[in-house]
Amino acid sequence: MSLKITGGWWKAMVSVPAVFVVAALGVRASEAPPPEQMSKADMVKRGDYLVNSMGCGDCHTPMKMGANGPEPDMTRFLSGHQADEKLPPPPAPSGPWIVTVSASGTAWSGPWGISYTQNLTPDMETGLGNYTEAQFIMTIREGKKQGRGRDILPPMPWQVFKNLTDDDLKSIYAYLRTVKSIKNKVPDPVIAPMK
Repeated sequence: MSLKITGGWWKAMVSVPAVFVVAALGVRASEAPPPEQMSKADMVKRGDYLVNSMGCGDCHTPMKMGANGPEPDMTRFLSGHQADEKLPPPPAPSGPWIVTVSASGTAWSGPWGISYTQNLTPDMETGLGNYTEAQFIMTIREGKKQGRGRDILPPMPWQVFKNLTDDDLKSIYAYLRTVKSIKNKVPDPVIAPMK
């Protein structure tokens, strides 16, 4: 059986759960002060709320085994797939199961190939430290690295997050600039050949 990528199936896969996240955020969105009244500290606080409510750490923070099972490794908060985590080739899709996820939760495979969650810390060489605010916003709006590079791959639900306001995205950017910088060169994605 060959699988044809039509462009719509994976959008539904990542968009449905993200719609619930964004809908839940809308309940509190009116509690934020108007943008012209937000101080830098207010923006960072709002960004902290958004990043942690939207579950960015669920994919961008590696998991480790804790006393009660898998838990986020907060010493590597938002640092993405670890450069030293070498993975074997993913299993081939079988039947209706077309997506696999690594135990760390930071590597995903599917019909698009293999994607690794990016380092969102402000490290200048391996994270978002060299992104301007405008490039960060364009990344989310356009679904392209730095707003103009390669496509952002699943499972990143940028198609939903692009609907956040500019002020929300500026707040997220402001918050991400304050998290601990972690040097971690995430591997490049492996793009599957089109069939």
